[in-house]
Amino acid sequence: MQQTQVFRRVDPAAASTTSVLPQTDPGASSPPPRRRRSGLRRAVTALGVVLALVLGYAAVLLAAGYVGLDRVDAAPTTERPPGAPGHTWLLVGSDSREELTDEQKQELSTGSSDARLTDTILMLTTAPDGVATLISIPRDSLVTIPGYGENRVNAAYAFGGPELLVQTVEQATGVRVDGYVEVGFDGFYRVVEAVGGVEICLDQPMVDERAGIDLPAGCQRLDGADSLGYVRARYSDPNGDFGRVERQREFISALAAEMARPAVLLNPLVAVPLAAAVGDALTVDEESGPVELGRFGLALLRASGEDGQMLTVPFGGYATTDVGSVVLWDAESAEALWSAVRDGTAIPPSALE
Repeated sequence: MQQTQVFRRVDPAAASTTSVLPQTDPGASSPPPRRRRSGLRRAVTALGVVLALVLGYAAVLLAAGYVGLDRVDAAPTTERPPGAPGHTWLLVGSDSREELTDEQKQELSTGSSDARLTDTILMLTTAPDGVATLISIPRDSLVTIPGYGENRVNAAYAFGGPELLVQTVEQATGVRVDGYVEVGFDGFYRVVEAVGGVEICLDQPMVDERAGIDLPAGCQRLDGADSLGYVRARYSDPNGDFGRVERQREFISALAAEMARPAVLLNPLVAVPLAAAVGDALTVDEESGPVELGRFGLALLRASGEDGQMLTVPFGGYATTDVGSVVLWDAESAEALWSAVRDGTAIPPSALE
């Protein structure tokens, strides 16, 4: 039989001082009093849960991208410049087509050249005060390549891979390279596709048959194939390679901002495949771990933000040499730029013009 609980009647006037409780066995032990959590304690607990979820999710993203990274020894074994107060990465885009099928080469309008050049060379640097700067080094810049004499800077990669390229850039600038990040055609395409495209605004239509693009004026979201053509096009650009490096910087900034959107980062269906695509796309130096790569990503975002800086090595003219037409740096302004990077000081206005 179900036991019925009996309640005592009380005078309503005494309700403020009399408890209305079920009758219990006087010999039974009373349950311990329940403690109420303060609002602050509940908030701290909730914050801890959220923090744990965020850290756990971040770990999943790091693992998804980090495990797929290709590694390369990019550190020169020769004498190197001293380290700068900040941190410096070399970000390069290789035109290697090794991982592309014939069908992909045709779809992406990459051609079938067997040459391995670095058509995109960017130096990303952070100063002690936190200011991040993204510097484009024109591919046709005339430099001295150790063991090969004067040539275009992008030939260093073809002659000796990442290690010789890093050595060449360090010798030309006096800036020590702390980290190396490389992405190829296929990797670039996959990352843009994984993030769902990148929005770009054009003042006028852009047509380049060699890059395989025919884009109308106005704002539009470019898919992987059109994005690759957009950053590669130079024959249709009235400013040639200088116009291209400016577009490359702008696109990389837009891509980094796209990847950092909450709608991307907080959606596992997008973020995890994207992290995996980034891992498959990138080749990094042996010394770069998750922390260094995280710093690289944050620096890239800061460089494209309001407090960041994006520029090209000061231009000093063109010249015709045994290796063809080359780009010369403005010796005085370029040295002022590299000196500021080496010292971790503000970049002078002459180098920003």
